Amino acid sequence: MSMHLRTRRSIVSAIVGAILFSTASAFAFDIGSLLNNKPKEPDKFAVIRVDKLASLMADPNSHVNIYDANGWGLRSTAGVIPGAHLLTSDDKYDVEKELPPAKNAKLVFYCADLH
Repeated sequence: MSMHLRTRRSIVSAIVGAILFSTASAFAFDIGSLLNNKPKEPDKFAVIRVDKLASLMADPNSHVNIYDANGWGLRSTAGVIPGAHLLTSDDKYDVEKELPPAKNAKLVFYCADLH
């Protein structure tokens, strides 16, 4: 076997070894973090029906906050739920400025998916 071929095989072997080592290390780290961490509290999201939203809106004690995430074009043709807050964007709004500061506030977001 030529010296050039041996050198080439050594380099390829070193690269493959480095990849396997880094993958094994990352995998071991992930397993360790799973074993040492307590389960995360699940998010409390739910899809609600229009009749449920209407009853929340009618109940003065529900303190529900409704947010419209539609664009201006759709709002002008489809309208807006009365009392809804208009978000400045459907995906890049300023949470601190546009949502209530209370972490336990009831929030309802709606938008139309025209796709």
